[in-house]
Amino acid sequence: MQPLITNDAIVFGLLIAIIAFTFYTASLPSIFWQKFYSLFPSILICYFLPGLLNSFGIVSGEASKLYDVASKYLLPACLVYFTINIDFRALQKLGPKAIIVFLAGSLGVMVGGPVAIGIVKIISPETVSGETWRGLATIAGSWIGGSANQTALKEVFEPSAEVFSQAIAVDVVTAELWLAVLLYGVAYASKLDKWLGADTQAVEEIRVKMEADFAKNQQNPSLQDLMMILLVGFGTTAIAHTCADGIVPFISQNFPALKKFSLTSSSFWVISLVTLFGLILSQTPARNIEKVGASKFGSLFLYILIATIGMKMDILAALDKPQLFLVGIIWMFFHASFTLLAAYITKAPFFFTAVGSQANVGGAASASVIAAAFHPSLASVGVLLAILGYALGTYCGYLTGLMMQWVAQ
Repeated sequence: MQPLITNDAIVFGLLIAIIAFTFYTASLPSIFWQKFYSLFPSILICYFLPGLLNSFGIVSGEASKLYDVASKYLLPACLVYFTINIDFRALQKLGPKAIIVFLAGSLGVMVGGPVAIGIVKIISPETVSGETWRGLATIAGSWIGGSANQTALKEVFEPSAEVFSQAIAVDVVTAELWLAVLLYGVAYASKLDKWLGADTQAVEEIRVKMEADFAKNQQNPSLQDLMMILLVGFGTTAIAHTCADGIVPFISQNFPALKKFSLTSSSFWVISLVTLFGLILSQTPARNIEKVGASKFGSLFLYILIATIGMKMDILAALDKPQLFLVGIIWMFFHASFTLLAAYITKAPFFFTAVGSQANVGGAASASVIAAAFHPSLASVGVLLAILGYALGTYCGYLTGLMMQWVAQ
């Protein structure tokens, strides 16, 4: 059926309007909007509303070229902006407990995904049959890193629009339920710290330091600064595409058996390389672009990308397999168990437990919310751990996806 709007310039304007409307209403002090976005995160709205436009024939996600442009140009640059800000020295200053708890949460995601599929396969084989694992594999990227990593793995594993829509539903609902549990736990942090036998002095020291660092590093960007941000993001993207254009034909011709590991996918190499380049650049003066807002560009590009992905979604198809939520619940149980066990063994404060978990499952936004619930100045601790998640999300998510493929088949 011919969509009502076929001009991509108009469609792009609609998507930007949706994103702008979402950000505007999310910033309003109204109790209604605050409660609304506490239940439905802004990134979900930016995915859902374009899906409605597609489902009701107003636009066509399949006919539009916007997603192709966003995934080829904006996604790699977005990953560069998120990883270039990683500060290994600052991570060391958080102490081993914070890193151990965070990594335990990541391991819980990697173990929990394949196990959850295995359990549900025994209970209800049809639930995880066929190519369903491809969509679920993208959740691994989301729950170790964030939406950018999930989108990256979508390019690697290539789930259908229907399967990916179902995965998004499982991802969001399960992650939001876990976020609610953690926020509830903040009110009982002191009791939980006693149970964990934790030393909370480290958290107070970090709070003081983060307040000082935030005040010191903020700068207003000049036009030259903005140009440098674009140069680093899209220049790195260009180099990654150049490398991929040489690597993919070589592997395809000489090692065709590696196709089952996605090593003949151009998207796999572009995404892997820009993440690697971002980590390398984080150790050079190029990382200074973060002081003038590089990660804000990354967030902007990510929201545009999410909107173009949403435009391919069929809302009704996303609810075709409600039994998939069982996979999400079992999976989250493993993540939570690994995180809490690591905290108990290391005597880490509940602050590190909650923030480390959300740095995995929810990314920078949710990790910041959890951290700020303890104290506003601690929000940047959540961001710092989430950046580590961005660095690991694509690689660890890819390995998890391969394990899920093996279990599913």
